[in-house]
Amino acid sequence: MPNQSARPASSADILIIGGGVIGLAIARALARRGVTNITVTEKNEFGQEASWAAGGILAPQVETDKDDHFFRIACASRDMYRDFAANLQAESGIDAQLDTTGTLSLAFTEDEEAELRRRFAWQQSQGLAVEWLDGDGARELEPSLSENVRCALRFPNDFQIENRRLVEALLIANERRGVRLLPDCEATTLKIENDRAVGVETSLGIISAPTIVLAAGAWSSTIKCATALPRIDVQPIRGQMLCFEPPERLASHVIYSSRGYLIPRSDGRLLAGSTTEEAGFEKRVTDEGVDSIKSMAIEIAPALDSQTVVDSWAGFRPRAKDGLPVLGPTRHVAGLFYATGHYRNGILLTPVTGELIAEAILSGATPPLLSPFSPDRFE
Repeated sequence: MPNQSARPASSADILIIGGGVIGLAIARALARRGVTNITVTEKNEFGQEASWAAGGILAPQVETDKDDHFFRIACASRDMYRDFAANLQAESGIDAQLDTTGTLSLAFTEDEEAELRRRFAWQQSQGLAVEWLDGDGARELEPSLSENVRCALRFPNDFQIENRRLVEALLIANERRGVRLLPDCEATTLKIENDRAVGVETSLGIISAPTIVLAAGAWSSTIKCATALPRIDVQPIRGQMLCFEPPERLASHVIYSSRGYLIPRSDGRLLAGSTTEEAGFEKRVTDEGVDSIKSMAIEIAPALDSQTVVDSWAGFRPRAKDGLPVLGPTRHVAGLFYATGHYRNGILLTPVTGELIAEAILSGATPPLLSPFSPDRFE
């Protein structure tokens, strides 16, 4: 676990606010490039917010029917995951359990079938890996599926990873590279002088740094700044998750419907999610959320009707106003970089965010994949 410290070091070359997978991936990418004086602050324990609550799905093709900037960066990040996970395991000794079985998207109604046919035609025309299955074909792959499934798409390149093990791997990799990790160190105020970042006021004192990365997820907008920066509104969107532990494995693919998804883990657990709620920072599981998710899960796999929910949790996805990530430098403050607003795709976008933010910091230029997500787009 990260080193505990009564007071942080008074300075760093690069200071990263936020110790979820995004902040940790950026720190690791910088350390791999030779940066030696990196500090990451986290208001509580590292990786215990959205990174811990997520499902770990890496599936840009499942929900997409157009080729846009977000789809391109999402696919780029997914396609980095084989090497990313393997290298992390070599660095940390932790297997983050990248599962490359693939993902299914189901249709239960005529309208849903029409939508899948449109998506299939578009993705085929783009040369993307996608397979059409009728209902029997889908049940041949996943025998627990409902008889009401009309058809499905299979995405062989859309994967999943065990996000909690990913957190562990990133923590150990950063520790071994000498990154200073400060838990229980809440960043409260950005310090800006002459339009340049100079440090951050934290609950443990001021940390001076000429380069600051704001990667605080759903809490990014709570950090104050005396300078009149353009307002970047990042809202917490609550998502609830359930966990079943059936006596036998009920699925091998990640399985989507229009109402939610099931995620089979290698240890036999089956996760089901998720809600999308504007509930402020009220982190709790509700009866309504449990009922909605369980109903969705049973619709997909009726055998779950007899299974008990063995665990449940809630977390906050960070959503910007347009639902897209906020990435890269701002022209208003030299040395200030954003890496937030990943919404429902934080785990998916972890490798590409780490690499591109590190490149932007060290090169002084914004990589083309980042440009559409500039914080300055909200002006």
